[in-house]
Amino acid sequence: MAENLWLHRPWLVAVWPGMGHVALNAGYYLLSKLGMDVIAELEAGDLFDVDHVEVKAGLIQAGRRARNRFFLWRDPAEKRDLVVFLGEAQPPLGKYPFCRQLVSYARKLGVERVVTFAAMATRMRPGHRSRVFGAATDEDSLQELKRLELEVLEEGHIGGLNGVLLGVAAETGVRGACLLGEMPHMLTQLPFPKASLAVLDVFTTMTGIDLDLSELAEQAQVVEQQLVELLAAAEGQDEASQEEEELPAPGPVSEDRLSPEDERRIEGLFEQAARQRSKAFELKRELDRLGVFKEYENRFLDLFKKAG
Repeated sequence: MAENLWLHRPWLVAVWPGMGHVALNAGYYLLSKLGMDVIAELEAGDLFDVDHVEVKAGLIQAGRRARNRFFLWRDPAEKRDLVVFLGEAQPPLGKYPFCRQLVSYARKLGVERVVTFAAMATRMRPGHRSRVFGAATDEDSLQELKRLELEVLEEGHIGGLNGVLLGVAAETGVRGACLLGEMPHMLTQLPFPKASLAVLDVFTTMTGIDLDLSELAEQAQVVEQQLVELLAAAEGQDEASQEEEELPAPGPVSEDRLSPEDERRIEGLFEQAARQRSKAFELKRELDRLGVFKEYENRFLDLFKKAG
């Protein structure tokens, strides 16, 4: 991994898949809008296994382990650089040694603070404001969260790597915090970009990074309207006759192959994003709408390879 990088007071943001795609969506937004470059890949050895293989046009593809990549944004004002760690999955075993390896690399980069993004499922309604909950590794960071008027997570636990990583950071003397975006508990399997927006709004205030959140706000508004209508329809059914089941995902998600028109649009968006990385989030929104982002994920992340 690249280690001889001279960075200006960098912070590390770490994201993984989780409820409502809250963390990943926020992470992808940072990659796209800041035009970040991939700088390293964390080799996790045998911590990750292969639990399935893809089939395309009847042909079985070679199995692939989850990838873990670091992306860098250099602050033009040379105040605070940003490193984003994006993991495709959490290891089923060995979370602690994995996080020690991650923090060790972050320390070599001179990272001053580690921040993780996550979701907080509550009884909120889709149309309500998403609050941001927070917890910190040290008293100074905790006081900062309080000044930002976050909902401090007084008791409880933070599951998975979102919490374990910060435990390792605290153990090694690196300041850290977890920002948890609120989302409806009955919709945890569905994307909820409003929570991602709330988290990034707080994060940009903390870092002083100037980030245009308008595109994410637009996505949040569209999805919110879909979920409000979906929930209203579900609640309007006869409760005596309906059985408990997961709510279907909003939008035209289909297992069928993409239409030629959809494929042409995707290719056009890839070409635009290759020329101008700030267009990458528009591409991701379209891939999410069509329910095919996982199929294109590696190609999408390849957009962030440094030219030359």
